[in-house]
Amino acid sequence: MPDIPKKSAGQDLYFMELALQAAGEAGERGEVPVGAVLVDETGTVIALDGNRSIGDSDPSGHAEMVVLRQAGKKLGNYRLLNTTLYVTIEPCVMCVGALIHARVGRLVFGAPDPKGGAVVSLYRIGSENRLNHQLEIEGNVLADRCAKLLSSFFRNRRRKLHSPPQNDTRKNGRQ
Repeated sequence: MPDIPKKSAGQDLYFMELALQAAGEAGERGEVPVGAVLVDETGTVIALDGNRSIGDSDPSGHAEMVVLRQAGKKLGNYRLLNTTLYVTIEPCVMCVGALIHARVGRLVFGAPDPKGGAVVSLYRIGSENRLNHQLEIEGNVLADRCAKLLSSFFRNRRRKLHSPPQNDTRKNGRQ
C-alpha cells in the first residue's frame, strides 16, 4: 500500500477507489452496489466489504455495518477510535448511528443519498452537537462514479423486471 499522508485528497481518492471495487463486487453478487472500507490513522485497511443484506437475509447488512462488525472482531473492540470510514453512498440513519457508537473519527462518502442519507441530505446526525460524539465528514468524493454505479444497477434491474419474456421459437420441442 502506498505511503499516503493522512487526510490528503490522494488518500481519500485511493480508499474511495477501494470502496468502489467492493461495491462492484457486491453488485456482481446481486446486492445493491455499495462498498465501504475502514482504515486506521496510519492508512492501514482494517476491513473492506460491500452490501450483504440480500445474500445474508440481513436488513442490517449494509456495507458500513458489515465493515464495522469485521473491524470490531479483528481489533477485539467495539470502539473504532482514530479510524476513517470510506463508503460509496451517504450513510443511512442506522449506519451513521453505528458510526457514532463505534466512535469512528472521520466519514468520507461518495454520492449523497437524497432519499435516505442521514449525514447531509435528510438529517445531519453525524455532526449533531447534542450527541456524545461527532464525525468529521467529507462528502462527494468520486460522487459521479459512485452515483453512476448505483443508477446503472437500478436501471438494469428495472429493465429485467419490465422486459417481456424471450419468445421460444420452438414448438413441441421442434424448431
